[in-house]
This record gives sequence, structure tokens and C-alpha cells, in this order.
Amino acid sequence: PQIEKGKGKEIEMKKSLSLTLLAAAGLIVFSIASCGGSSQPQAKSIVPEDAEKVAKANYSYDEEDADTTASSSAAKTVTAAKGFKGFNVYTDLRSPDNHYIASGYMGDYSDVKIDGACFDNPHSGTTCIKVTYSNATSQGARWAGMYWQSPANNWGDKKGGFDLTGATKLTFWARGANGGERIEEFKIGGITGLYPDSDIAGIGPVLLTADWQKYEIDLNGKDLSYISGGFCWGTNVDVNPDGATFYLDDIKYE
Repeated sequence: PQIEKGKGKEIEMKKSLSLTLLAAAGLIVFSIASCGGSSQPQAKSIVPEDAEKVAKANYSYDEEDADTTASSSAAKTVTAAKGFKGFNVYTDLRSPDNHYIASGYMGDYSDVKIDGACFDNPHSGTTCIKVTYSNATSQGARWAGMYWQSPANNWGDKKGGFDLTGATKLTFWARGANGGERIEEFKIGGITGLYPDSDIAGIGPVLLTADWQKYEIDLNGKDLSYISGGFCWGTNVDVNPDGATFYLDDIKYE
């Protein structure tokens, strides 16, 4: 009888232990489920409308610097979701539709001055871009140029740029202060490095007139899936011995 009584106690202890383990297991499962539901960050989808707001909020022509990875992704979302409907580089000072930043000084960079708020006879709106290039050869390069980049000062060492797939041309308006100013090249893309542009296209040389003229860079057949160098110009002392002052306006991918 004592042995049977001992076995009974042993069975009861095993049952009690089993219940305790099950209860503990249930608590652990509940705890894990609760952590997964309450403390894990939830991914937020960016719908096209929100993406467009993000892109507009983070890009203005005269912005000196920005972390544009989120804005770039937003613009790509808009492009992919809505199809290509035009993409502005510059329309007017502080326009919410402006993209890319005039930050990529090249060659004799001290010889270049950019005024994105020029009120002198813009092609449209209230402002245009005034570019002044002297012949001082300050850095000894005898040439100079400027890239509009995304993000600012991006020479392919960081992510940025936009997916402009669907664009067939880049159009812009330009005029010289006196007429006869020669720009050796206008182009898009061409930035190399760790994160290079997917393609390059350009026109030139271009001899400017004193009146506004529309110019076009053909983008048919180009890979525009990643463009961080949105617009660029370059010229030199030999073709502008007295320097050059010229104006740009309404730069747009279409």
C-alpha cells in the first residue's frame, strides 16, 4: 500500500509538472506573439500621391544639400506607378517641381557663378538661371562646367538619382547675354563612380543667340533607370576668350 501510495504521489507530481510546463509554454508563446505585434516596426507603403509630396518637399533648386535617398525612391515610385508625365529640373525659383541641384562645379570652378533667381527677362515665370563664366582660368584647367546633381555634390559615391524611364527627350531654353556665346556641350547622365548613371546623352557645340531658343537632347533608346546627373553644360576659354554670360530656363524631361 505504501508503494502504491508513493506511485500515486509521483503521478500527481508529473501531472502538476506537465501542467506547469504547458502553462509556461503558453505564456512564452503569448509573450512572443505580443512582442511581434506591438514592438516590431511596421513598414509603411508610399502610395504615389504621398511619394510625390515627399519628392516635392525635399527638392528645390537652391537647396544646398540633402539626404535624398527617400526622395529618390519616392520619385521612382511615382514614375513606376503613374507612368512618365514629365519631370522638371528647373522651372522657377523655389518651385516645388524642381529636381536636381546645381552643385557639380568642374574645371576652373572659381570662374563659374550661378544665379538661380535671375529676374532678367526669363523665358517664363518670374525667374531664370544666369550663368557667368569668366576667362580667368583660376584653376589652370582652361575649361569649366556645371552638373545639376541628385543629391548635391554626388559624383557617384552615394545613392541618389531618379528613374526617368519613359522620357524621350530633355528640353531646355537658353540665350546668351550678347549672342555668340559657345557652349561646347549640354548633356544628361555620364556620372561614374560606385553608383554610376545608367546612360549619357548630349548635344553640342551650341552657339547661343541673344533671344531665347529651345534646345532638345534626344533620349530615345537610352537607359534612364538611374540618372543622378540630371543636366550639365561645359565650355572653355578657347571658344569664349572674353568669357560668357548666358541664361537657362524651363529645363524638363518629357
